[in-house]
Amino acid sequence: MDFYKHTQMTGWAIIGPVGIAIIATFYFWFAQGHLASLIIGLVLLLVLFLFISLSVVVDDKSIRTWFGPGLIRKRIPLSEVKSAEPVRNKWYYGWGVRYIPGGMMYNVGGLDAVELVFDNGGKFRIGTDEPQQLNAVIQQRLR
Repeated sequence: MDFYKHTQMTGWAIIGPVGIAIIATFYFWFAQGHLASLIIGLVLLLVLFLFISLSVVVDDKSIRTWFGPGLIRKRIPLSEVKSAEPVRNKWYYGWGVRYIPGGMMYNVGGLDAVELVFDNGGKFRIGTDEPQQLNAVIQQRLR
């Protein structure tokens, strides 16, 4: 049974610049025939497709999170989570799959996240536009 399920879409702060870059690379390919432009444009399209959203599901045994279609995913057993709390990311932590001080982060936009601290001291941040709700559900499952 799922106690929490939410998908956050990538914000315009990412889609806008990447979209402009994709249009520019295809323009250079069509206008000047640069094969490198086509390759870069296709790679950017793939990246946008893979990171278009971030989904989070909390059930009775784990926290599952994945980007877009689910090729990049993580399953965290609740039994390994020592604590959780809402946090605010520094702007330079960025978006996507990131290494941050003490651990890793999945994020598609914004600065809000829930930080999980593991029994081994490691950390994992889940970027979300619902930090209070996600944290409340995780806290209930940790009891």
